Amino acid sequence: MSLNIHAACIDIKNKGVLFLGASGSGKSDMALRLIAGYQAKLVADDRVDISLIQGKIVASAPVVLKGLLEVRGIGLVKIKPQPQTTIDLVVELTSSGLERMPEAAFYELCGIKLPLVKINPFEISAPAKVLAALSLL
Repeated sequence: MSLNIHAACIDIKNKGVLFLGASGSGKSDMALRLIAGYQAKLVADDRVDISLIQGKIVASAPVVLKGLLEVRGIGLVKIKPQPQTTIDLVVELTSSGLERMPEAAFYELCGIKLPLVKINPFEISAPAKVLAALSLL
């Protein structure tokens, strides 16, 4: 089973993070901040190929977008890509509906439930929150 979704994906310390959100919500910006400041590696930006492989959700970039990151106000930037990653965390980027102490939430892809957190991508602490969420896995 495979599909292609509007998202961004990075790999940080062998953990895959899938960013979901509307156009302009900060998916590429979050990927850029984690790549620049936290040694994350770009897997895919704008479109992400999702496959179910041996019970795991694996993300990769469509061939035409491999190694390209959209940096708003600059354009497309070439970055050495990580060929694929197994998704460990889904981050929904939003500025509304954020709870102080949320209950555990999940996002389902290809019949697999993955941990889900909601983060405001434009807060200065947003990359640190992604790392905090990963540390809880």
